[in-house]
Amino acid sequence: MKVDFHFHLEEGPYTLNWLQRTSLALQRTRRTTEASERLDSLESVQSVVRGLSRRMDEGCFSERWITKYIEQGTRQGIEHFGVVDHLYRFVEFKPYYEKHMLIDGSPLGQLQQAWLNQVCVYSIREYLDGVQNVARFYGNLSIGIEADYFENGEEELEELLSSYSFDYVIGSVHFLNGWGFDNPNTQHLFKGRQLEDLYAQHFENVIRAVNSGLFQFIAHLDNLKVFGFRPSERDLLGWYDAVAAALAHAGVASEINTGLAYRYPVKEMCPSPNFLRVLHRHGVPVTLSSDAHFPDDIGTMLDEAIIMAKSIGYEDIVYFKNKQQYSLPI
Repeated sequence: MKVDFHFHLEEGPYTLNWLQRTSLALQRTRRTTEASERLDSLESVQSVVRGLSRRMDEGCFSERWITKYIEQGTRQGIEHFGVVDHLYRFVEFKPYYEKHMLIDGSPLGQLQQAWLNQVCVYSIREYLDGVQNVARFYGNLSIGIEADYFENGEEELEELLSSYSFDYVIGSVHFLNGWGFDNPNTQHLFKGRQLEDLYAQHFENVIRAVNSGLFQFIAHLDNLKVFGFRPSERDLLGWYDAVAAALAHAGVASEINTGLAYRYPVKEMCPSPNFLRVLHRHGVPVTLSSDAHFPDDIGTMLDEAIIMAKSIGYEDIVYFKNKQQYSLPI
């Protein structure tokens, strides 16, 4: 059985490249009778423009846009869906990020402030209203949120999340000392750094996130490798073991996330096969995630993820509803 429990409705930053990618997603997810149409006439191009205009007017939380994910995923054999968006997308949580991100007058700080201003443009009520509306028609859709973990931000985050009801909360680590390390515009900051120290700090934060009690599962455990900067995995095995032990002790799941494999330079899933073997040895349950940000990406490489999980010894995957974890055979 196949699930996809980590996909997003929108991200930004809003550029012409983003607009072009959104248009491509619309074309790829058109219904079968329309999909065969070629863009070789003024009429067909005008049809695409009308579709894109409607998408921009309705926004990413419309029933039409969300349903594209469900329909596309269903065609791929996905039976349970989990939708999330990043917490930093919503203005209610902007002060949390401004407190913990580096947004000072330095070049990095200015870049990150501009990025936050650009992506933090919606209210969480818009998200919840949209996905709850669609969930009325799809009982196999769970509603979640992806929340960034910051050291010493646990109590603040717990209070912020307590005002909302989710089927599950994903914990993720995207920042080190306020630096958003998976931002392509900041990847140069890896150069000249002691990678062993960076990875130690990253995994220490992951373990803190696990122990916070705030999350049903922790996302992309080793996404610090996003741009290919990684010490020998032999030197990371101790950290893999420590993270897996923490997850097992806390009863927190993780995921096989294919996003880095098809969208980023490292071209490898999270966790790596070696890391997944350690998770399995500790009995850590996992779910499946494409980390899609457009509907045509949902389910990408999940078949490969299932093959890897089975080869390592996993027989079940998990999904979440009402903060409860359920198992399914794969």
